[in-house]
Amino acid sequence: MLKWIIYGLLYVAIASVGSHAQAGFAWPHGAKAAVSLAYDDTLASQLDTALPALNTHGLKASFYLQLASPLLTTRLSDWRTAARQGHELGNHTLFHQCSASKPGRDWVAAENDLDKLSAPQLVQQIRLGNSMLFAIDGETERTFTAPCGDALAGGQPYLPLLADDFVGIKAKIGGIVADMAQFDVHSVPVIAPVGNSGAELISLVKQAAQRGTMVNFTFHGIGGDHLSVSAQAHEELLAYLAANRDIYWTDTFINIMQHVKTQQAAGKVSEE
Repeated sequence: MLKWIIYGLLYVAIASVGSHAQAGFAWPHGAKAAVSLAYDDTLASQLDTALPALNTHGLKASFYLQLASPLLTTRLSDWRTAARQGHELGNHTLFHQCSASKPGRDWVAAENDLDKLSAPQLVQQIRLGNSMLFAIDGETERTFTAPCGDALAGGQPYLPLLADDFVGIKAKIGGIVADMAQFDVHSVPVIAPVGNSGAELISLVKQAAQRGTMVNFTFHGIGGDHLSVSAQAHEELLAYLAANRDIYWTDTFINIMQHVKTQQAAGKVSEE
């Protein structure tokens, strides 16, 4: 009898290791994980391939617009339609400035070198971007994705200056969120797939469900453009998410962040 009591205690202890970090935290509708589907850089394949696929499966996503992109003006009506369909239009800066001093950044134009732009100047531009987005969709709350995951402008941190401007900020390249108890809505990690198969993408959302947390995909081209994922792989992921709505809450990044902030304000995310 004592042996079975010990086994029972060991089982509870082991189970608590995986569940304690998410104790008290709940996703809507009993889902085990949240999935954010986002698309950066204002690309044609997002409108022509990703958006129709999302609508077919009844999934909502976030499109982070580079606001100086010619494709914003030439297809403005399409972006407005996406917003009316319930998708989020997010801020991805005016000019997509990145740090030219980092390895592999020879593609960064001199005028878009984040190393040569002060943090206050960049913040002014980003706030102007919010005004431009308001003129497109009429929304007053917004989220932001930092281009290239760079957090410094002119050598100074600029993201803390924007904490009051955005509901959430995708701030860095990372993996699946490990622990909702340590989650910071203004420093969210993203996974940026390039060339991944549908099975690989689905494996990532399964890992998020095992942890009870979330996965934030930031796609670029879908079946075309740059840093692309094939239309087939993208379709396989969407089909899987649509078929497993009881497990995965797939929604716009802003809706997910608003839910997380509500849970945090209610004290439902417990610290270890």
